[in-house]
Amino acid sequence: MTSSSFLSATVSSAFEMGLTARSIYRVDDAADVRITVRRGSVWITLDNDPVDVVLSVGEQFSTSQHRRALVSALEPSCISVAPTVEHTVRKAAPQRSPNLRLSHFQPA
Repeated sequence: MTSSSFLSATVSSAFEMGLTARSIYRVDDAADVRITVRRGSVWITLDNDPVDVVLSVGEQFSTSQHRRALVSALEPSCISVAPTVEHTVRKAAPQRSPNLRLSHFQPA
C-alpha cells in the first residue's frame, strides 16, 4: 500500500470525502464519531476488536470505544464523517425567569 492511499484525521466537525477503491481512511480516536456511507461500500475495523463491519449506502457506524478505526473502501465510495449528535450538543442555557418579558426592557 502506498502512503497516498492512506488518509488520517481527527474529527471535530462534519465533512464528506471520496475514497478510491482499496484506499483507507484512519480515525485515530473513533469514540463519538459517526461514519455514514453516501456511495459505495466500506469495511470498518477497530484496533483489537475481533468484529469488523461492512457498510453500504445509507448505513452508519459509531462507537463509544476510544480505539483507532480503519475505514477501507471496497469500491469507489463517499463517506460522511461527523461527531455523533451527543458529542456536538452544547449545554443548554440556564432557564430564564418566566416573569421577564421584552416589555420590561423599554428604553428610559
